Amino acid sequence: MTPGFPMPYAVEIGEGFVNRRRFEELVEEAIASLPEELFGFVDNVVFLVEDWPDFETLDAMGIEEQDGLLGLYQGHPLSERSTELTGTLPDRVVLYQRPIERHSRAEGVPVVEVIRDTLLHEVGHHFGLSEAELHRLEGEDEEP
Repeated sequence: MTPGFPMPYAVEIGEGFVNRRRFEELVEEAIASLPEELFGFVDNVVFLVEDWPDFETLDAMGIEEQDGLLGLYQGHPLSERSTELTGTLPDRVVLYQRPIERHSRAEGVPVVEVIRDTLLHEVGHHFGLSEAELHRLEGEDEEP
């Protein structure tokens, strides 16, 4: 366990922390709640849950705080795909449980709402939207 971070399997749901099994259930519920007109176009993507982003990923993205990344899209956006990509591994959307829980607690919103917002953001990358475009669509004036 990383020093200075919460216990890995806190169960205080009201406080924004849940065990892994329950968190994965919330992810499944959030995926199922996405509009079919959007999710129907998601192609060749696997959704994963990890506790924390690794330090190499954070460094590559210029993020200093380990809880500064809620999710990550890794792959080839639909807007950039070609027949040359046939047979490649699926794209990945990784949701980082502990940062999502911390964000939920800090903002006073349900964990499932943060999960859903993070999923929508990462699926936006799958469709080829940039960070700036996503922040505009999310109603934010500038990137965090």
